[in-house]
Amino acid sequence: MNIQETIRQELNREADAVKRAAKSIGAEAEKAVDIIYNCTGKIVVTGMGKTGIIARKIAATLASTGTTAIYLHPAEGIHGDLGMVQKGDVVIAISYSGNTSEVIQIIPYLHFNKIPIIAITGNLDSELAKNSQVVLDGSVPADYEPFGLVPTCSTTVALALGDALAVALLRKRNFNEEDFARFHPGGTIGRKLLLKTADLMHQGEDVPIVDSQAGLDKVVLEMTSKKLGCTCVIDDKGRLCGIVTDGDLRRLISKGVKELKQIAAEFMTPSPATISSEKLAVDALYLMEEKKITVLPVVDGSLVPVGIIHMHDLIQAGVVG
Repeated sequence: MNIQETIRQELNREADAVKRAAKSIGAEAEKAVDIIYNCTGKIVVTGMGKTGIIARKIAATLASTGTTAIYLHPAEGIHGDLGMVQKGDVVIAISYSGNTSEVIQIIPYLHFNKIPIIAITGNLDSELAKNSQVVLDGSVPADYEPFGLVPTCSTTVALALGDALAVALLRKRNFNEEDFARFHPGGTIGRKLLLKTADLMHQGEDVPIVDSQAGLDKVVLEMTSKKLGCTCVIDDKGRLCGIVTDGDLRRLISKGVKELKQIAAEFMTPSPATISSEKLAVDALYLMEEKKITVLPVVDGSLVPVGIIHMHDLIQAGVVG
């Protein structure tokens, strides 16, 4: 047995199964999206066994993209948890055979409460299909799964159909990156899309600033005391006109400086890159990567420095990565 070839064949089979499902998509899928979109309650996704794991993931994806959704274990449902499902809700029921007993047993409760059912099944003649308002075809060729019994391609198709519904819904709702970040405030995406430069920058007395006429000794003292590896340089109107970094000092020393007569204006980097405090922290990251710098002055509308943001600040906040 060639292990690599076996894995390759399985991946190709599952990919082909998803492509087959894509080809079968029609008006039923659009109807399913409309039902979910117009739902006044929540979406309840249910399924048993390995299909139940897929149902959990679909519920999680819907919840993270602006659709209130939960997972209901059908066996627990028929033993008291059906109170989780209320009028105004919509149920997405997943069963490849369409005759899973635990799923079928909750149907009367759903019908009594006039709760729409969207079925994802591989058996369009099943009890589930016959009792659902919308049926999405999740069938795969029998020889695509080991012994025709082990759920591999069928669960992949069910998962892909759930993902497709979620994506269609977020497009219909004009759900954007900022909305997604609000549902993930503790994640990397949330940090990148919610944190502003003002949230991370050093400000007030922590901002190293010297006058353009300041001598080298004062520049070194300011940089050393503020420990940011740089200092902003301002003109006589308080506007940023340059920056002195560790690199500028090294270049100055390499030229053989032996006295402290030089003033900041003579060895600073003029017109440095800057950013507004209202910009996203990720924008500061992109600018620093583009300019190949590790510190970035933050200025107001009059180019007066109000802060400094360091690459280390972005790393510690989780914006980088």
